[in-house]
Amino acid sequence: MAGAETIVGEREAGASRYAWYVLSVLFLVYVLNFVDRQIISILAEDIKRDLGLKDQDLGFLYGTAFGVFYSLFGIPLGRLADNWHRVRLMTIGLSLWSVMTALSGFSRTGGHLAAARIGVGIGEATASPSAYSIISDYFPKRLRATALSIYSAGLYVGGGCSLFIGGLIVQGWNRAYPGGGPLGLVGWQAAFMAVGLPGLLLAIWIATLREPIRGLVEGLPEPEKHPAPFRAFGAELVTIVPPLTLIGAAMGGARALGYNILALAVVTAAVSGLVAAGEPWPQWVAIGIGVYAVFSWASALKRRDPPTFALIVGTPAFLCTVVAYGLNAFLSYAASFWAAPYALRELGATPASAGFMIGSLGATAGFLGLTIGGVVSDRLRRGNPAGRLWVVIFGAVVPVPFLILAFTASSSTAFYTGIFLAQLTASCALGAAAATTQDMVLPRMRGTATATFFIGTTLIGLALGPYMAGRVSTLTGSLSIGMLSLLVVTPITLACAVAAYRLAPRAEATREVRARAAGEVV
Repeated sequence: MAGAETIVGEREAGASRYAWYVLSVLFLVYVLNFVDRQIISILAEDIKRDLGLKDQDLGFLYGTAFGVFYSLFGIPLGRLADNWHRVRLMTIGLSLWSVMTALSGFSRTGGHLAAARIGVGIGEATASPSAYSIISDYFPKRLRATALSIYSAGLYVGGGCSLFIGGLIVQGWNRAYPGGGPLGLVGWQAAFMAVGLPGLLLAIWIATLREPIRGLVEGLPEPEKHPAPFRAFGAELVTIVPPLTLIGAAMGGARALGYNILALAVVTAAVSGLVAAGEPWPQWVAIGIGVYAVFSWASALKRRDPPTFALIVGTPAFLCTVVAYGLNAFLSYAASFWAAPYALRELGATPASAGFMIGSLGATAGFLGLTIGGVVSDRLRRGNPAGRLWVVIFGAVVPVPFLILAFTASSSTAFYTGIFLAQLTASCALGAAAATTQDMVLPRMRGTATATFFIGTTLIGLALGPYMAGRVSTLTGSLSIGMLSLLVVTPITLACAVAAYRLAPRAEATREVRARAAGEVV
């Protein structure tokens, strides 16, 4: 109990030294998370050439193949993070995605690479539900957005490192082995292996971290441990993994099964219509699977855990925050992925130079934006429960002119300036949005809330943004037009952020009351 007493004693003063140590290790995990996720951007041109792909295929590989399954498994894994040992869960997930990243290096077709990307997505789905919950139990509410912003800065630092490292490896390998190196590997394949294998060492480090006591930092009683966390995880899988979802729905009765079949029919009809209209089937089948799976899960959550459903799916402020940041990510993910191909195609940059410039500028901009945004949002919250959402509103509007500057640029100076300023201003919103959603739920629900939050940044942002830019680029022959076409979502982003600002104070103030009304013992 010594550790617990230390946390209680320091709750008013701030976070303990060990809390900051844990945060630094989790930051490294998130850096590697995005190295493995983002490296495909700097390798895209070589992959496109060697595997005979189109821009829309690259968008699918980067975003949809990864993002849909990241979302799909993020929900049950978030539930497992709420019920089981979060440090162990993260250790297992890190090991899985590191192996799958390395296996990407043996891909010989687009299908092989898509399968590996799916595996990376499933493994990475363990990271943020576990990390957000751990951080929220080590840091008091007044420091939570700052801590989450520092952790989230790994997104940009990792993305930047991936471009720099990937560019150096692919260019150096191809020069040294123009006809293919050991095992017949070319540069982009060697790069995947080089960044994947070190994750196994970091997994060993993660395994040494101490598991915090849930809710102690807020003075709440420790919730009872779930008697069978893996049985609950299995039950969660049945609610979200098609076609097992039909079994899960049937367990809820004839009415639940009927609604589930109706939802499946509607999604199937929508996907069939898009494919019949000439849209590529892999993209929309994957999106359809994701949408149907999320509907099935939400329906099951309402039956099995009404308090969690009420504070997440049943809270408009929560949903508006998720959609607002998801649409922010729609632009951000697309810009992050297509920046390197744009520099190589339109500006004549080499992989090493483009990787260094985009990577270093992106890492700097992202780290500064997230850190400043987190600190500012925490200060804004002191006088206003919805104050953090001003930063989300800022992140929805201010990056737009900088994106236009970058993706219409004909000079390197204009392009890199636009990319830097766009990422600096867009990244401010992440910590603010994440902390806002965490404040709307009870401690035992944080893993599930985090998984739900990341549905917005994956199904809306990652699975659609890069693909839509690539699809328009394929149809028009212009990557610039592909990127600029995405700006049509800006008014919707702003509307959702403003709605969240208006609704958030009441949602947070009434969370315990609404949880009790739904059956929670608080």
